[in-house]
Amino acid sequence: MISAAINKHIYIAINRTFTDDYFIKYSELERAASVSGIQHPIVREALSRHDIGPSLEVVSLADIPAGTGLGSSGAFTVGLLRAIYAVKREHIAANALAEEACQIEIDRLRRPVGKQDQYIAAFGGLTCFEFDTAGRVHVSPLQIPHQSMLELEERLLLFFTGYSRDAEDQLEKQKDHSERGDSAMLASLDAVARIGWNVKEALESGDNARFAELMREHWESKRRRSDGMSSERIDAWYDLAMSSGAAGGKLVGAGGGGFLMFYAADPSRLRNAMRDAGLTEVRFTFDHDGSTVLVRD
Repeated sequence: MISAAINKHIYIAINRTFTDDYFIKYSELERAASVSGIQHPIVREALSRHDIGPSLEVVSLADIPAGTGLGSSGAFTVGLLRAIYAVKREHIAANALAEEACQIEIDRLRRPVGKQDQYIAAFGGLTCFEFDTAGRVHVSPLQIPHQSMLELEERLLLFFTGYSRDAEDQLEKQKDHSERGDSAMLASLDAVARIGWNVKEALESGDNARFAELMREHWESKRRRSDGMSSERIDAWYDLAMSSGAAGGKLVGAGGGGFLMFYAADPSRLRNAMRDAGLTEVRFTFDHDGSTVLVRD
């Protein structure tokens, strides 16, 4: 699997307070007398593993809203654990950080997600992840020519469709079909794996045009996987982009909404068309650092 980290971040701050409880601030406000009383499942599980409270305030801010297909849940878990280790003044390697985040989301909370979001949040960059049958993850940064990297940042465009949704419903359906041995689902997943290897080859050889074609192939494969993957409006926006200078593109994430991403030889033409259609562009560059500590007293 190929993943890329961009410079849109989740910020987690942990502060000591003068009250003997836990104060959690995200899209909601919580005050709990004990860890078990915390309603936010990821915060509760992370603090259950690490005894750093009470008298604790945990605050989160995000550049991109949750439920938009950009891996915000995995990034939140990785960021929270990174902050906790900073409070404990302990070092943790990126692979161990990603694995602990996966343990919380997959093993403890039983969420129907893979490991790619946690790993790319921990490692950053444009990275290839290989998942073996034993659950191990092999990580290798892509060796992309410098000029090709610059072209990717210039010509990859991201547009918000306006639909925030919970990806877990889509992922749960896909997981259920896979576990039941659904032949169409398994064939689609095999096709995506094959496309992933082809994307790696295209990017490392500097063939961005081929990468754009593979994005389109990937999207068509995902659309066949589930009826809820797209919608009439998303299809219309996709067709508009392809007739307005996009060489290839896909919906990012589990499907059903979020962000459309396109590669365009003429970015200005595509920007104008999508803006006229009412879509907001989110400009970005790649982030090569992964999860980091910004401030530590």
